[in-house]
Amino acid sequence: MGDNLVYKILKSHIVEGELKVGEPIGIKIDQTLTQDSTGTMAYLQLEAMGIDRVKTKRSVAFIDHNMLQQGFENADDHKFIQTVASKYGVHFSKPGNGICHQVFLERFARPSETLTGSDSHTPTAGGVGMLAMGAGGLDVAIAMGGGAYYISTPKVVKVNLTGKLSKMVASKDIILEVLRKLTVKGGVNKVFEYAGEGVKTLSVPERATITNMGAELGATTSIFPSDERTLEFFKAQGREEDWIEFKPDADAIYDEEVVINLDDLKPLTAKPHSPDNVVTVKKAGRIKVDQVFIGSCTNSSYEDLMKVSKILKGNKVNPNVSLVIGPGSRQVMEMMARNGALADIISSGARVLENSCGPCIGMGQAPGTNGISLRTVNRNFFGRSGTLSGQIYIVSPETAAVSALSGVLTDPTEIDVDLTIDMPKKFIIDDSMILAPAPTNAEVEVIRGPNIKPFPIGKELGSEVNGRVIIKVEDNITTDHIMPSNSKLLPFRSNIPYLAEFCFNTIDEEFPKRAKEFNGGFIVAGSNYGQGSSREHAALAPLYLGVKAVIAKSFARIHKANLINNGIIPIDFKNEEDYEGIELLDELEMEGIQNAIETGIVKIKNLTKATEFKAVIELTEKEIAVIKVGGRLNYVKANN
Repeated sequence: MGDNLVYKILKSHIVEGELKVGEPIGIKIDQTLTQDSTGTMAYLQLEAMGIDRVKTKRSVAFIDHNMLQQGFENADDHKFIQTVASKYGVHFSKPGNGICHQVFLERFARPSETLTGSDSHTPTAGGVGMLAMGAGGLDVAIAMGGGAYYISTPKVVKVNLTGKLSKMVASKDIILEVLRKLTVKGGVNKVFEYAGEGVKTLSVPERATITNMGAELGATTSIFPSDERTLEFFKAQGREEDWIEFKPDADAIYDEEVVINLDDLKPLTAKPHSPDNVVTVKKAGRIKVDQVFIGSCTNSSYEDLMKVSKILKGNKVNPNVSLVIGPGSRQVMEMMARNGALADIISSGARVLENSCGPCIGMGQAPGTNGISLRTVNRNFFGRSGTLSGQIYIVSPETAAVSALSGVLTDPTEIDVDLTIDMPKKFIIDDSMILAPAPTNAEVEVIRGPNIKPFPIGKELGSEVNGRVIIKVEDNITTDHIMPSNSKLLPFRSNIPYLAEFCFNTIDEEFPKRAKEFNGGFIVAGSNYGQGSSREHAALAPLYLGVKAVIAKSFARIHKANLINNGIIPIDFKNEEDYEGIELLDELEMEGIQNAIETGIVKIKNLTKATEFKAVIELTEKEIAVIKVGGRLNYVKANN
C-alpha cells in the first residue's frame, strides 16, 4: 500500500518515535517563521537556550502584527527582533513587507519540506505541499536550535474535492463547508489532505485560503499536492528551482474520507461567534452591515483583491458602510497600484490599510457598539475584533465586496460581474525588505527596549499540588479569551508582568486579583480549552499568576503543548459530570502528583465540598520529564 503526502513527509523527517496513529514522534524541521506578536518571546527563549546560530535550512522573522506605533513599545520590539534575528542567522521581513503567511507563500515555501511557525495559521504553506504546523514560540525556538518538533502521529483525512466551483462561489466557501460538517473540534490530531479532480481547478492562493483556515478545525495541519498549478505559481514568483512535483501514491491509504462536491456549494458565512456556525448567505438574510474588512492572511492575495477590484470598479461603497482593505504583501499592493486596480478600489470609497494583519487581530478598525462587521478573516471569536459587542461574520471576498456596495449581507450570485483574472506570468520580485542575517553573531549588538521584561519560568514539580479554583469557564474558550490580543495589549507582548493584569479580562476582570490573593491555583474549563491562536502568552500569563494546573474536559493541541512547555499540568476530567461538581474558589488537593503523572490517573480531593474524583493526565514520557523540571526550557538546559 502506498503513502499519502503526510506520511511521505513524516517518513523522511522522523527522528524519534514510530509512525503509529496517536503515538508521539519527533520530526526534523526544515524552516521556521515567527511574527512580532509571538516573536519577541521566541527569541528571548532562543537566547536563554545558549545557541550560537539557528540550525534550520531557513528561519524568517516577520513584522506584521504590532504595526500601530502608538508609543515606543512596538518600535523597540521591532528593533530587538531585527537585531537578534541578524545575530542568530534569521532572515528579517521589515514592517510593511507583508503578512508572514502571504510573504512566506510567495518567497519561501517549498513542497515536501517541514515548517513550524509561532502562529496558528502557519498551515497556509500547506497550499504548496508543505507540512506546515503552528506551534508555541518555545517549540519554534527549539526547532531553530536544531531540536525536534514533537506531535502525536496524526490520522490523515482525505478531503475528496469533486466538480468545480460555480461563479461567485469561492475557496473560502469550501473550508466553511468543511467546518460546517466537522466543527471546530473535528480536526484534533488529524491532518486534512486535499485530493480529487476538484484540486486542479484551484490556484495556489485558493488552496492557501483552505489550508490557512483549516486551523479552525483544530487540525494539526492541512496540505495540497504540488502539481502543475503549483508550478505556475512558482514560475510567476521566479522560484522554479524551489518547485518539485509532490503527489500521493496512486494506492495511498487514509484513515478517513470527506467528500465535498464543489458543484453544489453556495456562498456561505460563519455567524458570530464561531467559525463553524455556518449557514448559506441567503439563509443568514439581508442583515444591515456597518463595516466590511477584506484582507488578513486568509484572503489578501493578488487574486483575491483583483476580484474585489472588479466588483468595486465603477461603483461606490454604500454610504452607511465602512469598507477597509488590507493587501497581504507589498508585492500585491505594488502590482495592483501599477495595473490600476488599486485606483478602482480607492475610487469606490474603500480605505486601504498597510500590508499587515490589522483588523483580524483587533489591531485597529474595531467595529462600533453592536456593529455588524463582515470580514474575510479566519476567526470571529467573541471580543477578538476589539469590540466586545461586535458581531463578526466570516465571508468570502466576493460576498464582502458585494455586500459593501449594497449595505446588507448579500449573496454574490445575485450580481453578474466577470471575475476572470488574468494571472501575471511574472510577479514583481523585490526582496529588498527581507534582510539577510549577519555572517557571524559577533558582528551584531542586540538592542533591547525597556518594555522587554524577563519571562516567567516554571518551578520543579513538588510532591503535591494544592490550591483554589480561581476561575471556571465554559466550552470552547479561546486564547483570545485567556489573553486578549487587541491594539492596547499587543505592544506589551514582551512584558508578561503587565500583560498578566489583563488575563481573562473579557470574561472575569477580577481573575488577576483573585489569582494573586490565593497565590495562584487551578483553572477549571470545559471542552476544547485554548482553541485558536498559538500564542503562548495564554500560558505564560497564567504561569506568572501562579496557575498550577488546568482541569478541562479537553484541550486544543497547541495550547496543551504550551501549558506543558511552561510547566502547567493539563488534566482531563475522566467523567464530565465531575466538572459540574466544582465551583469557583473550591479548594482542591492532589496528593502524590509525581506518581500520578507517571500512571496517568490523579485523585483530586475537593476539600470544600468533601468530595473526590479521579482525572486523567495524558503525557508522553518526554512531557512527564518536562513537567517534573518545571517546563521545556529547564528541560533543554538540563539535557544540553
